[in-house]
Amino acid sequence: MSPVWIWVGALVIYGVFSLWYNNWKGPLSTDEIDTYMARFEQMPGATPERLATARAFLESDDGGEFYMVNLIRLHPDPVAHPDSGEPSRARDILGVYTGYFMPELFKRAGHPAFAAPAAGGYVEHWGVEADPGWTFTGIVRYRSRRDMMILATDRRFEPAHAYKLAAIANTLAFPVAPTLVFVGPRVWLGLALGVVASLGHLALRAWGGAGS
Repeated sequence: MSPVWIWVGALVIYGVFSLWYNNWKGPLSTDEIDTYMARFEQMPGATPERLATARAFLESDDGGEFYMVNLIRLHPDPVAHPDSGEPSRARDILGVYTGYFMPELFKRAGHPAFAAPAAGGYVEHWGVEADPGWTFTGIVRYRSRRDMMILATDRRFEPAHAYKLAAIANTLAFPVAPTLVFVGPRVWLGLALGVVASLGHLALRAWGGAGS
């Protein structure tokens, strides 16, 4: 086999990944925004403020990826399990919710980008409420605002919402548009495929030389 096919295979794999990982549908249309907002209005907790914020975010869609920054304070243990009422760890109950959410997020090329427990209180702050004692922060990557709204208006997640409410005492979430991503799947997958293809190329050349 020619080493060229190794590189062709690597490019094909990266191409398939790119088709899945990147948003090729462009920004949301006005009709899409109206449709998703109509669905969002029917979801629990859809206050006028949340609806206005969501619509503004959708109307400014540039078609690119974004990251949701989450600050979370879990309820002190133990908490009542939503199903059995048995005392349980808040982290375990939150895990039930993420067990519903994360597989569907991954199907749409979303994934956790960063997660870390809080190492201390506010070092600097003003103009905001007092530190509630955040438990951890998590940053989640979304392929597009369209994907976010598909997930946010998916009625299948409604039963799981009880686990989220039972586990989380305080939360703050807001989207950010990336201007520079130093390391991510686009980079490490490309590097990994390049390394594998290079090693395969060298192995074929060595095998061909030994065979001759």
